Amino acid sequence: MSIERVRAYFRSLGMEDKVTEFAVSSATVELAALAVGVEPCRIAKTLSFKVQDAPILIVTAGDAKIDNARYKSTFHAKAKMLTAEEAVTLIGHAVGGVCPFAVNEGVTIYLDESLKRFTTVFPACGSSNSAIELTIPELEQYSGMTGWVDVCKGYGDRV
Repeated sequence: MSIERVRAYFRSLGMEDKVTEFAVSSATVELAALAVGVEPCRIAKTLSFKVQDAPILIVTAGDAKIDNARYKSTFHAKAKMLTAEEAVTLIGHAVGGVCPFAVNEGVTIYLDESLKRFTTVFPACGSSNSAIELTIPELEQYSGMTGWVDVCKGYGDRV
């Protein structure tokens, strides 16, 4: 089970106690916000894509949407999300619990600029009923991110 991989990862860092499992679903931004008790924008949603047959993850703020023009300018490819089956196979986590922790080898992880306006955010932990609260520097450190990207719109005052 994917959450066990994530728990083991955080256990190795002495942070397993920060992983929270809920009695209710947190599979969508709205459900996660209700489960955690925060505004939806503070949920760090992890979106999975393919760029030239290689899987990538982009972690964005809960209120952000992919801007196709920015995505194409950044990755030189059209935004093509993975199917639910591809997410499990290529990333190692099922849709609803996709996160940037304990992913399969060969997955490149990016954090979107939409997250930088928060002190802490809540990404999933490998299941559709889990989350962890992390500061942005912790998210940078523990996600194994490659870098920051600016590929979103629809958050804050950004159109």
